Amino acid sequence: MYKKLALILIILFSLFGCGQPTVSGQLQKVGLLVPETIDDKVLGIRGYEGLLKIQSELGVDVFYKEGMNEESEVRAAIDEFHQNEVNLIFGYGSEYGSFFNSMSEDYPDIHFVLFNQNVTGDNVTSLNFESHAMGFFGGMVAGEMTKTKKVGVLAAFEWQPEIDGFFEGAYFQNENVHVEISYVQDWNDTSVALPLLNEMIDSGVDIVYVAGDGYNVPAIDRLKEEGLFAIGFAIDQSDLGKGTVLTSTVQHVDTLYEVVAKAYNKGELKSGELNFDFEDGVITMGQFSPLVDESFQVKLEKYIKEYKKSGILPNQM
Repeated sequence: MYKKLALILIILFSLFGCGQPTVSGQLQKVGLLVPETIDDKVLGIRGYEGLLKIQSELGVDVFYKEGMNEESEVRAAIDEFHQNEVNLIFGYGSEYGSFFNSMSEDYPDIHFVLFNQNVTGDNVTSLNFESHAMGFFGGMVAGEMTKTKKVGVLAAFEWQPEIDGFFEGAYFQNENVHVEISYVQDWNDTSVALPLLNEMIDSGVDIVYVAGDGYNVPAIDRLKEEGLFAIGFAIDQSDLGKGTVLTSTVQHVDTLYEVVAKAYNKGELKSGELNFDFEDGVITMGQFSPLVDESFQVKLEKYIKEYKKSGILPNQM
């Protein structure tokens, strides 16, 4: 059964005539599907925070369902949402590409939104983070901070643009650096990720860009045990240890959810693939560890500012 988020404050404000803004356009209600749980520290929580932002900013009812991995479960969830007048559905997970593409024709009055997927249909939109640049700037931090001159990327898949970006950034900052890359072939499989990480550690890698989802936290904890360092991925992971996480490459999913919901409400949300980068305000670097010299942080921020203006990375100048 779906879980309806509490709207107590909204109701109280209405009773006292204090009106929170409510939508008057195309948007009715919003739904979210996540493959695991909203209580994780990476994927689910990002979608949930985005949902809360929509609720707060647009004053609409929002719903979510967890553990949505199978096509039959997803279809049942969409049916429930449809019966409750949800007309904008987010799916935060790679699973939803094929599901939404195949089901969208059956629900023409619902717009489906997902991330980093190839999509078809007039009512399906993929939000694609242009992640090459964020990988580049994360790589610069690793190249600056490595002592062994060996850094690593623990990636999910070969196609991730941030991998090449990280390699280029690390080499730009430190031409003597060696970058070791391993692929888990899954966003979440800790049983594969941790042995690969141990191989990196044994080879002398002292900084790892943990570019996945479900295995990020245990991988960073493992690096912490060894007194080594990480570059966080997708969310600011400095809360896992500022002495371990040098910085993070952050994709502000919550902000993007709000942007998309407002565009849909105005009838301006396009189908197909939409791309977003630093200049759109939805990708940033996370908090820096006190271990990262402030003069280097200033230098990096200058490069990022220039990239936002020109779209040109430092190694392309």
